[in-house]
Amino acid sequence: MPRRDTPDIELLKEILDKLELLVNLTALQVASEKSITEGARQLKMAGLDNQTIAGVLNTSVATIRVVTSNLRIKRLKLGNRRA
Repeated sequence: MPRRDTPDIELLKEILDKLELLVNLTALQVASEKSITEGARQLKMAGLDNQTIAGVLNTSVATIRVVTSNLRIKRLKLGNRRA
């Protein structure tokens, strides 16, 4: 027999869905009119995961992984020059 979620669990699922929607809408505002690299950088700094960033920027998770990795490498190289 299938288990039915309690009303509390259903409400929590609805709240989670709406929160995810708000995160995505806010991320779209941040990333609009920006390149994938700049959008990924800003959204990563905001704490979003690669999958969410990829969805917002309409690209693959692999692309976001490469872009953010390249940004980290670039930041490390710049940091070593200043030391």
